[in-house]
Amino acid sequence: MLARVPSGWRAIVVDNGSTDGSADIARSLGATVVHEVRRGFGAACHAGLLAARAEFVCFCDCDASMDPALLAPMAERVATGGADLLLGRRRPQARGAWPAHARAGNIALARMLRRRTGLRLHDLGPMRVARREALLGLELTDRRSGYPLQMVVRAADAGWRVAETDVPYLPRAGKSKVTGTWRGTWNAVRDMRRVLAEPPVARPARTEGISA
Repeated sequence: MLARVPSGWRAIVVDNGSTDGSADIARSLGATVVHEVRRGFGAACHAGLLAARAEFVCFCDCDASMDPALLAPMAERVATGGADLLLGRRRPQARGAWPAHARAGNIALARMLRRRTGLRLHDLGPMRVARREALLGLELTDRRSGYPLQMVVRAADAGWRVAETDVPYLPRAGKSKVTGTWRGTWNAVRDMRRVLAEPPVARPARTEGISA
């Protein structure tokens, strides 16, 4: 995965409880490793956001299901004003790439998101790009599985242009504790339902020219 990161980009890997030596491997391959003591998907994502220093930040799972080289054209689209928050819409390329229970949960959440925000998105995938300072301005609070949804909801409430683009989706390496089981998927949906129940946060709409 690190070998596929666009040239000249800084790769930040967040370790919030790994016991298999992943952090040491990532560090040896040139990544900046950030340690986050709190467990949870959102805790890891936000630690990476805080550690970043670039104007634009990108999120991507490191399980080989997505190609980080695709982040370059996504970042370019945000930089040129095509979107404020751009999500990668996962397009499975092989049998088993996206388990049925995970896909069903994603469809249900997309429908609930549409009712809550009016956004007609098809996927709430982990690959995404936005401006760092603008993301910090959303004041995201969820540190569990609701983090990626809260990002989209608060972006919509702030008047951001949220869009999606197709990205190939391959079978992941290893087993996910979140979408790898029905229980994990249910816990994620529960966290996200809690986010959708939050009242809108009043804040000024995003303006052009925000930089780190």
